[in-house]
Amino acid sequence: MPSFTYVARESSSGREIRSTLDAQTEQAAIVSLLNRNLLVVSIQEKVGKKGKTAGGKVALADLVVFTRQLATMIDAGLAMVQSLQALAEQTTNKVMRDTIKDVCARVEGGDSFSEALKKHPKVFIKLYVAMVGAGERGGLLAEILARLATYLENTARLRKKVKSAMMYPAAVTTIAIGITIFLLIKVVPVFAEVYRGFGSKLPGPTQALIDLSNFVKSYILYILPAMVGLVYGWLAYIKTKTGRAFWDRTRLRMPIFGVIAHKICLARFTRTFASLIRSGVPILEVLGIVSNTVGNVIMEKAVRTAAGDIERGESISTALAKHPIFPSMIIRMITAGEQTGKIEQMLERISDFLDEEVETTLSGLTSLIEPLLIVFLGFTVGGIAICMFLPIFKMSEIINPPGR
Repeated sequence: MPSFTYVARESSSGREIRSTLDAQTEQAAIVSLLNRNLLVVSIQEKVGKKGKTAGGKVALADLVVFTRQLATMIDAGLAMVQSLQALAEQTTNKVMRDTIKDVCARVEGGDSFSEALKKHPKVFIKLYVAMVGAGERGGLLAEILARLATYLENTARLRKKVKSAMMYPAAVTTIAIGITIFLLIKVVPVFAEVYRGFGSKLPGPTQALIDLSNFVKSYILYILPAMVGLVYGWLAYIKTKTGRAFWDRTRLRMPIFGVIAHKICLARFTRTFASLIRSGVPILEVLGIVSNTVGNVIMEKAVRTAAGDIERGESISTALAKHPIFPSMIIRMITAGEQTGKIEQMLERISDFLDEEVETTLSGLTSLIEPLLIVFLGFTVGGIAICMFLPIFKMSEIINPPGR
């Protein structure tokens, strides 16, 4: 639907309003503004790239700060427009600032806060919009925003833990590849030139390393682009429907990392589920939102299927128990929550437990990976060194081969 930017004045107070409006045609936009008792000064269609929305993506940390500060301001009694204006002025992130200004203009123009947020799906996901909408309907917007900020903080903390755990092995692996390429291109050819003067057959490992060095040196301009192409090709593949399904299925079966990925998805599922139920969002809408936020196609399909079973009258625990991706421990705790009427508290306990397990596993994995990477780096560099010095250890056999 086209979007129009307009300048209008309130017929009663004469106050000028600048905002945007979605309508099928310019005439329909003018009629909509007149129905709001606004006198149109100017209006024009907003031109932008197809599929783009005002704002774009922002970092999770910026969204957490915005949500927490907005919750505090509203709880203190400030009006929504005043709060948004203040946040827009103090935000240093340009994308976030432009997004807040647009949301503020829409709210000032008559839209609800949740409707204004919905115009920026790259910044405010469905979970965010749904919780804000529930808070507006129940008159608990400040409380819901505080819960939402806590949810985002927990998500950011877990994401930071995972990135920190993966950063060290990624850095060491990259350094090892760089050192290996350097040795093969610069160091090994020097030894090969020296050994060529012996005029004798070199030990097998040394000759194999020299052959590898010659290959890498001759085709390095093709190897590096090929490696970059493979990485980009893989990233493009897993963005497709088939590729994402394959990758999500594969990573759940990986040793150690698969267990971590599974627990992260379960923690996201239970925490999102608990937050939405506590906020008063209808259960079927909750399941629809949760299925889009779990981050795994296999679990997403399971949640959608369970939603259909729940709609036909089954309990949540019974519907989820049909899918092996949900462990029996979680099913039992959800069953207990349904029986006591405290399912959101039980889901929050499950998510806290899973978060602790993920952090413990990551800490142990980091401690285990460090010596393994040192061994890997030593094996790689040390193997090349041994292969190159092997002829020196057998110098007498090379100079005076048996049978001469």
